[in-house]
Amino acid sequence: MQIKPFKLERYFAQHEFTAHHLLCSSDPESMSVGELLAFEPDSLDGLRDTWLGYTEYPGAPALRRELAALYENVGEQEIIVHTGAQEAIYSFMQTMLAPGDHMIVQMPGYQSHYSVAQSMGVKVSPWLAREEAGWAPDLDELASLVTPATRALVICAPHNPTGYLPSRDVFDAIVGFARKHRLWLFSDEVYRGLEHDPADRLSAACDVYERAISLGALSKTHGLAGLRLGWIATKSSQALERMSTFKDYLTISNSAPSEYLATIAVRHTEALLERNTSIARANLRLLDDFFARHSDRFEWHRPRAGTIGFVRLKHAHAARFCAELLEGTGVLLLPSMLVDHGDAHVRLGFGRRNMPEVLAILEAYLAATVTSTAS
Repeated sequence: MQIKPFKLERYFAQHEFTAHHLLCSSDPESMSVGELLAFEPDSLDGLRDTWLGYTEYPGAPALRRELAALYENVGEQEIIVHTGAQEAIYSFMQTMLAPGDHMIVQMPGYQSHYSVAQSMGVKVSPWLAREEAGWAPDLDELASLVTPATRALVICAPHNPTGYLPSRDVFDAIVGFARKHRLWLFSDEVYRGLEHDPADRLSAACDVYERAISLGALSKTHGLAGLRLGWIATKSSQALERMSTFKDYLTISNSAPSEYLATIAVRHTEALLERNTSIARANLRLLDDFFARHSDRFEWHRPRAGTIGFVRLKHAHAARFCAELLEGTGVLLLPSMLVDHGDAHVRLGFGRRNMPEVLAILEAYLAATVTSTAS
């Protein structure tokens, strides 16, 4: 299999741990093991007693029971825990698609949503977000993209990198389209729960469609990327069987300490969601003011969910702007070419507590550089 380099991850491999200030992180503020254990005062004893042998391949029963509580119609036997969301994405593509198949993917997006399939010989059609519509894709366009070979529709809701969240009517229409054409609906829901208004939260796709596979992860909703745990939830026995069998060739089972800590985290999902969304809401207010002051240089579509936004540079090339900003200030932004969307946007993260300080550095840089990055 010849697969394209994961451009975003190669960029982070080069800069994430050397840049002084991250302003493009997709995950919220994290915490220490001690802070997580503090949710349950007696949990340290449980961590000490955690057996370091192999764990059950679909995930620890206690963890799957807690995860099932996040859904309306999915039980613990309909969940497979993976080592991160990335493994789950890879497993779905390898087991539910075949060379010659066709897939529709919401874009711009996370590269593994399409590059893994393309490396297998699957044809991919982008379902493009429209900036002029607040990053909403065109529902009518779906009908023009489907072919007799179409097997899957891949969506991300809430959306990475734009923060777009469809209305319930639009979401229902997407599900209806997938059902009409008997498509697998792979729904990346790693930001589900981080809606800035909880009333906007959508149903999980797996709760409303029998051929939907919902993807979750602790890295975004809970801010616990270091636990390296993701999962899929689905009513499809076919998907569960195929992905379970394929996992035998991947990690087989997960880290026992991670599963123990993850079980605590999922039990306290609401507290962690409130913690993370409160940081995001406060930072969004600062960003609204910032972009109002700099409307001559940026176009800002306020995200409805998640901890990232996609910002247009009105008079600069994104790659050059990001390189010069990093060199001049140590602030890291992510240029849009890394998500296969031209060279006019940057991904900005607002889930960290230090964003106000980093934003002030960016503002000082803008004041000092009026034309150096102009096209």
